[in-house]
Amino acid sequence: MKSIKKILWAVVMILSMLQPVLAQKKQIGNETSEQKAKRMEWWTNDRFGMFIHWGLYSGAARHEWVKRYERMDNAQYQPYFDNFNPDMFNPKEWAKQAKAAGMKYAVLTTKHHEGFCLFDSKYTDYKSTNTQAKRDLVREFVDAFRAEGIKIGFYYSLIDWHHPDFIVDIMHPLEPASNTEADYARINAGKDWNKYKTYLHNQIKELLTNYGKIDILWLDFSYPNNNVHGKSKDDWGSVELLKMIRKLRQNILVDNRLDLDEYKDGADFVTPEQVKPEELNQFAGTYFETCQTFSGSWGYFRDEITWKSNHELLTLLITSVSKGGNLILNVGPTARGEFDYRAVGALDNIAQWMKCNNQSIYGCSMASAEYKTPENTLLTFNMQTKRLFVHLMKYEAQTLVLPRYKGKVKYAQFLHDHSEVRIKEGDVGSNDLILSLPVNKPNVEIPVIELILQ
Repeated sequence: MKSIKKILWAVVMILSMLQPVLAQKKQIGNETSEQKAKRMEWWTNDRFGMFIHWGLYSGAARHEWVKRYERMDNAQYQPYFDNFNPDMFNPKEWAKQAKAAGMKYAVLTTKHHEGFCLFDSKYTDYKSTNTQAKRDLVREFVDAFRAEGIKIGFYYSLIDWHHPDFIVDIMHPLEPASNTEADYARINAGKDWNKYKTYLHNQIKELLTNYGKIDILWLDFSYPNNNVHGKSKDDWGSVELLKMIRKLRQNILVDNRLDLDEYKDGADFVTPEQVKPEELNQFAGTYFETCQTFSGSWGYFRDEITWKSNHELLTLLITSVSKGGNLILNVGPTARGEFDYRAVGALDNIAQWMKCNNQSIYGCSMASAEYKTPENTLLTFNMQTKRLFVHLMKYEAQTLVLPRYKGKVKYAQFLHDHSEVRIKEGDVGSNDLILSLPVNKPNVEIPVIELILQ
């Protein structure tokens, strides 16, 4: 199943990157490129966000797709609803941890594919207020994160494996093993898709009207599959949905999973998922946000062991910014409402690095082509301050050659402590500059050299 999703999503991403001349693309609204850039300013400045995948699957503790992977029906999944009791849920603590790690915005799964709502929706009984929690968990999240100055994002699953009128398809837990038309027809007999589509639109309207200003709406996801037991823009009513979203929240940012790639303004940013840092090269110069996990799962997975190291996580962040994009890094809270201890440790490590090096992230983007990237480094550039930041991804030599930088650099210093890094010119006839590095690597996971330009 993982391979199917990965292949389908790869196709979606490739299609989204095959952009014809913009003037030839249809447009849903009338926003200009300049107006969009202005609307996106805070996002391109902040660069780093937190994703939070939380739902009933945290009780199963073996992946957020457990209902699909184990082919459970609603009755088999019901114990996770009956026993959901996040007695240690403290969103104020979540917000403090996100802020300390340098995350400027946060996106919470208000409803994932399982169909369970963390908010008090009037359109369903399958919600947190009807569990032992007896609370609107989304409202508490919003209040806590706003209080810390963190911008608010809502994730909402277009898919719903619980709703009685959601048509069973290739992603559904009850997908027939035979995959025959007759079996699909039997399983879907009596379902009214229009009822589900209305439900979807109504819930998104609730989320955008009941919780004040929402900065990001993350909708997930489309899988057209040549219209054979998949779901596409026509199924979701994506054009009408996006128009409603823009009307309710004019400045909101919307991701690219509504299957609206044919429209110039069908999305605000693309969302490469779980890609390796080197794969981000293809998105350089676009509005992109790579979504990543600490481990292999989005939801809480008790027995997961493939956790990324601090160096790997920082590499994802730095690489994203060096290509002109964002990183949103996911936490999957436990069923009791706490961040996994491994996630807490990872956040603490990021916080330590960001405390002294965040100037190479916030407000930064790609360096212009005139600044060549030395081997084993990544560059970010702040257009406002005119500072260039050299991230030492490997610390092996005592000198670093800056190719063709002669006459461009006035002063160099380590960012974490502002200690000088000495500069000398290359050999006669060379346009290079040479930085003299300390024999011992500074006590920083990835040291950053700040170049003050001429």
